[in-house]
Amino acid sequence: MASAPTQRASAILRNPKLWIAPTALSAVLGMVLALLYMGGILDPPGSLHKLPVAIANDDQSAPLPGQKENLGAQITNSIVSQTPSEKVKWTVVGSDEAHDRLAAGKAFGVLVIPRDFTDTVAAVAAGKAAKRPQFTILTNPGMGSLGSSLATTITQDAAHRASTALGRQLTAQTTDPTLKVYLADPVGVVVRDGHAIGGHSGLGLSAFYYTLLLVLISFIAGNGISTGVDTALGYADSEIGPWHSRRPTVLINRTQTLIVKMVMTAAITLLTSSLLMVTTIGILGMDAHHRVLLWVFSYCVMLVVGLGVQAINAAFGGIGQLVSMLVFLALALPSSGAAVPLEAVPGFYRFLGAFEPMRQITDGVRSILYFDARADAGLLRAWLMLVLGFVLSMAFGFVMTRHYDRRGLVRRGHHPPPKPTA
Repeated sequence: MASAPTQRASAILRNPKLWIAPTALSAVLGMVLALLYMGGILDPPGSLHKLPVAIANDDQSAPLPGQKENLGAQITNSIVSQTPSEKVKWTVVGSDEAHDRLAAGKAFGVLVIPRDFTDTVAAVAAGKAAKRPQFTILTNPGMGSLGSSLATTITQDAAHRASTALGRQLTAQTTDPTLKVYLADPVGVVVRDGHAIGGHSGLGLSAFYYTLLLVLISFIAGNGISTGVDTALGYADSEIGPWHSRRPTVLINRTQTLIVKMVMTAAITLLTSSLLMVTTIGILGMDAHHRVLLWVFSYCVMLVVGLGVQAINAAFGGIGQLVSMLVFLALALPSSGAAVPLEAVPGFYRFLGAFEPMRQITDGVRSILYFDARADAGLLRAWLMLVLGFVLSMAFGFVMTRHYDRRGLVRRGHHPPPKPTA
């Protein structure tokens, strides 16, 4: 028997129907991803929305003659009132609370006015002291290098404006030309870490990359498990290089298949989460003090993401990988607040950040790595959202598969037995 003639590639490529679906999918996906990723990072200063920054007025000096408030209080009121409220959210606190806000990840930076500020300014203005008054800016590198940099720029600008405004008052009260030059910008600025992190923390980026690894490994492993199970059960072809095979179909419904995939996900995640810890901490030396908690959190994150991938694949079939990529990566990365703070991205990304998983995971990882695993530093919210994600993944996956099974929507290769005839 003669074999069928082999089609040539040129003949296949001339068929316009071959081009429609992949061309449309590639074009739409390319535009959507470009809009999502580039739209969130092009103008962080222009997108600022209530970036939390604190000002600690420790000035205990008496007011200058003829004034009701000391200079520290005057400068504090001036900074808060003159900064656009939609851009920066200034919080006036004491020094102890300022350090607590830094340690809880609730402030990107702090501007500190020292205890003897008014007395020092008065002495310098009178030519009785050479000590220059100073503001101190406390940074929070645990909130990410970009977020900390934005807060430093904001506090430095505020400090410079306050210094020049004070200089205009002081120069108007003296006739000494040399002193006028010195008093034109009388206050110096010192920048230092307000909440230091370890030297092996990637300048505050280790939390972002560790979170990305958690999600990416879970996404890839989840899809690998799904494909592997389908291949083993005979619902997908196995093709490695030039070798192609297909196993006999195992008669199993969608719900039972999902159970197999989810159980395998839970078991394999034990290995992948452990290897991730060994690699990042044991081999590469990433700073992590709460290692047991980090492993437990990492396992739970990878489990929930993996179960979510299985549920989405079970519900959407062949396009499930694309849907899960959109949920866990394409929409999640720009709304995570990890590389670019949510306060420095357009409103659409802040909306996504309220429920997209990567934002919650990032907050939890940051709390464990940088903020002593404090619940109010984002860890409690992360745990709550993980529980919610687990429940939603299980419910969505099994509701959809049970629905398909009840309607008799069998998978390819699985057919119900024929009904008996009279």
